[in-house]
Amino acid sequence: MTSLPPCPACGSAFTYEDGLQFVCPECAHEWTAAEADAAAQGATINDANGNPLSDGDSVTVIKDLKVKGSSLVIKVGTRVKNIRLVDGDHDIDCRIDGVGPMKLKSSVVKKS
Repeated sequence: MTSLPPCPACGSAFTYEDGLQFVCPECAHEWTAAEADAAAQGATINDANGNPLSDGDSVTVIKDLKVKGSSLVIKVGTRVKNIRLVDGDHDIDCRIDGVGPMKLKSSVVKKS
């Protein structure tokens, strides 16, 4: 019996094959074998527009973000300098002027 890759969206081990695709029964995410191979090789982190990000880049926030546990809001257009890429759901570590250290998702920023 072959081992199927875990779901890239939620990490579930209960995946199954449906024709040429893999399907996760827990989050309903579908992906192909080519996407699974790219994830296994260490796919790059992209911004909201699909541009690849790297350590030390500057990015701009593309939507208002409420800071959890605070009344602060990070406004659209806030520029963040010198980012650091990390593994996990929030894949950008940074320091925002006036707010402090933050973790951001790459889907809410664009490369400057």
